[in-house]
Amino acid sequence: MSEAGRSAAYATTGSSGEYDHYAWVRYTPQERFARTVGHLIVAILLYWALSTVDIFWPWVWTAPAQISDMMFRMFPPSMAQFGPIVWALFESINIAILGTIGAVIMALPIAYLGAQTVTPNALTLWFARLIIVATRSVDTLIWALVFVAVIGPGPLAGILAVAFRSIGFLSKLIAEAIEEIDWGPVEALQASGASRAHIITYAIVPQVMPSFWAITILRWDINIRESTVLGLVGAGGIGLLFQGAIDLFRWNTVSLILIVVVLVVFAGELITGFVRKKLL
Repeated sequence: MSEAGRSAAYATTGSSGEYDHYAWVRYTPQERFARTVGHLIVAILLYWALSTVDIFWPWVWTAPAQISDMMFRMFPPSMAQFGPIVWALFESINIAILGTIGAVIMALPIAYLGAQTVTPNALTLWFARLIIVATRSVDTLIWALVFVAVIGPGPLAGILAVAFRSIGFLSKLIAEAIEEIDWGPVEALQASGASRAHIITYAIVPQVMPSFWAITILRWDINIRESTVLGLVGAGGIGLLFQGAIDLFRWNTVSLILIVVVLVVFAGELITGFVRKKLL
């Protein structure tokens, strides 16, 4: 073993400077120094980040008491608004369904253009990548605020917000699925003189279809959760009732809305798991 290798693995030496016996250590002195410097840098950055946040600490110390008081006010849940809550919940679910369908329709051509192996040229590739990055960079609530300002409050703004937020997610994952397909069937059809439409239909689509359904179901599940808060900015759904109950301090109604939302999200998990098993 070389001197450098032994110093990396053993730490105990005798008075003469030679190794009397071997003692394994995980890091060399240089590595320990580098880790210490790294920890100091992280600590400094964390301290700097905390120092830039204006925290009113008296509210933090009283938070446990406030939470206990809120929980006391929230139970038992009030069933007085159960009918409107269920109706608003169905509206949120429909927003998620229609938004996902619209996103799929818009995402498929973008995914094809954004896949390096099948895109016609570099210009279309970067154009598609730009759309993917732009739509993924803006949160659903921001999209909702934009569409509420453009077309007014209501579920249509929520549908468009969910759709535009989902385009980047769907396009990116479907494009990656296209890039990972087996190129053999594509080359076989190309050798036989098949058109691009036939290549897409008979060589690309069958291989991408399992990933397509998995990605779409996953996005629909995500959209179910996101649609429940769009009402906070006026984009329809149960979030509008939730915000109203909070503003009026109707904590019994707030607890009922939270319970219903949790049950719907849990049901969505079960449904998506069942559908994935049947389709994939």
